[in-house]
Amino acid sequence: HCNFEFDLCGWKQDENDDFDWNLRTSSTPKLGTGPATDHTLQEPFGHYIFIKSSFFQLPGQKARISSPVLSKRNKNCKVHEGGILPGIIIFYYHMYGAHTGSLIVYQRTTLKHERILLNLTGNQGNFWQRKALTLAGNGNEDFQVVFEGIAGNGPKDGIALDDLTFSKEC
Repeated sequence: HCNFEFDLCGWKQDENDDFDWNLRTSSTPKLGTGPATDHTLQEPFGHYIFIKSSFFQLPGQKARISSPVLSKRNKNCKVHEGGILPGIIIFYYHMYGAHTGSLIVYQRTTLKHERILLNLTGNQGNFWQRKALTLAGNGNEDFQVVFEGIAGNGPKDGIALDDLTFSKEC
């Protein structure tokens, strides 16, 4: 579980993207960007990770952050034959603004095969929304979950993430 109150909890910025997800609070002085509070504490001083479109990023540029590696030995973390309850990742997102870009969530194996679990584009509303995604695979490779934010074309638009949690099966 990561609520971003102290650090990135082992989530890592990808090196082959265009910019980074930033740890921030709503009290960060940039009016009109991001949620009014974090999801965890529901307070302006609570932390979350955030990307925003700005003059420094061009529309379409990407920021990626990856989970710690989840082991192939933990077979219960992924959907497979046998009807065992699948592993899931639960998270909260906030995507608000007229020119908000995209949020794409991947499951990436250590051999760099990527499977899209979610693809959202544009304004999703000025509130935190919960999403639970089922992790797939046959248990043959270690894997990570990757959150990719794609810059939109408005300077006050952004994407925020908070409370990223893997189910106990993982």
